[in-house]
Amino acid sequence: MAADAPSARTAPAPRPGILDIASYVPGTSVLPGTGPIVKLSSNETPLGPSPKAVEAYIDEAARLARYPDGSARPLREALAAEHGLDPARIVCGAGSDELLNLLAVAYLGPGDEAIYTEHGFLVYKIAILAHGATPIVAPETNRTADVDAILALVTARTRMLFLANPNNPTGTYLPAAEIERLHASLPGHVVLVLDGAYAEYVRRDDYEASAALVAANDNVVMTRTFSKIYGLASLRIGWAYCPDAIADTLNRIRGPFNVTGPSIAAGVAAVGDHAHMEAAVAHNERWLPEMAMRLAGIGLTATPSVANFLLVHFPDTPGRTAREADAYLHQRRIILRRVEEYGFPNALRMTIGTEPENVAVLDALSAFMGAT
Repeated sequence: MAADAPSARTAPAPRPGILDIASYVPGTSVLPGTGPIVKLSSNETPLGPSPKAVEAYIDEAARLARYPDGSARPLREALAAEHGLDPARIVCGAGSDELLNLLAVAYLGPGDEAIYTEHGFLVYKIAILAHGATPIVAPETNRTADVDAILALVTARTRMLFLANPNNPTGTYLPAAEIERLHASLPGHVVLVLDGAYAEYVRRDDYEASAALVAANDNVVMTRTFSKIYGLASLRIGWAYCPDAIADTLNRIRGPFNVTGPSIAAGVAAVGDHAHMEAAVAHNERWLPEMAMRLAGIGLTATPSVANFLLVHFPDTPGRTAREADAYLHQRRIILRRVEEYGFPNALRMTIGTEPENVAVLDALSAFMGAT
C-alpha cells in the first residue's frame, strides 16, 4: 500500500544564515534605448586585451572538445617566470573571487571571525557569511585601512583577514612597511589575504604586491586577477600565491578543471605582452591625475587613488548629489558606479577610460555642476 501523501510540501532550505546574505550587485552595464554607451563602472581597462591574448584565445577553438590542463600548469609557469615565483605555490581559479571563496571554505566556519575593512570589497563579507563565520568590520582612517584599528579587533576567534591593497572603491593603499607591521602583529593562526587586483597599476616606491611576504611566511596569501589591467574580465582568470600548505589545501578543494583551456592560453599570452601592459600603465599614469585635477576644477573632489579609478564625491546640495548626477549621466548614456553599499551614498566611482570617454564624462559633469 502506498504511503500517505504528505499534507504539505516542504521546500529544501539552505543552511541557516545563507538567506541573510545580501547578494553582490554589480554596477549598471546597460541602459534603455539605443546608441553607444560610455561604461566606466567596472574598472575595466580602456585599452582592451592584448591582441596576442585574443589570438591565443581564438587558436584554442579547435581544442574545445578536450579538457584543459587540470592544474593550469602553462599559466602557473608563465606567472612564475614573470614574477620570479615558485610555480608549485601558485593556484589558479575562475577569477580571484573563486580563490577568495576557496580560502573561506578551507579556513572559516561557525564560531570563527574574519576581518575586513570598512570600505572593503563586498565579496569578502559574502564569503565569510557563506561559510558560517562572523564578519568583523575594521574602521578606516581617511578612507584608508588602519593597521592599529584592524589589530584592535583581532581575537582568539579571528581566523582570516581580507585586505585589498589598493582598495576598491577608494583607490587608497597601505605601504609595504605598514603591511609588514600588520603581519608581524597577527597570530600565526590568522591567514592574511592580500588582494592585489590593482597591483599592476601602482607606481609608488613604498608599495609592494607582497609576494616576498608570502614566500617568507606560512600565513600570507596574495591574490591577483586578469580582469583589470590584462583586460580579460570575461574569461574569469585569477591566481593566488600561497605558502606550500595553503596551496596544497586549495588544490584539494578547487574544481579539477576550474580554469578553461582558452583562458589559460589567453592568460599566458597576456603575461608575455609587456608592451601592452606598459601602454595600459602609461595611459593610466597620464589620465588618473588629469581627471582628478579637472574634476576639482568643476567643484568635485576625488579620493587620491593609485589604481585605475577615482572615487568622486558630490556636494550635499539638492540638485548636485551623486544620485542626481547618476541619473543625469544616464540620460547622456554614461555609466559610472554607485557605491552606497560601500558606505558612500554621495559618491560615484569612475574608471579611467579612453580619452574620448574621459572627456565625455568631464563635459557632462561640468554641465551638471553648472560650470559651463
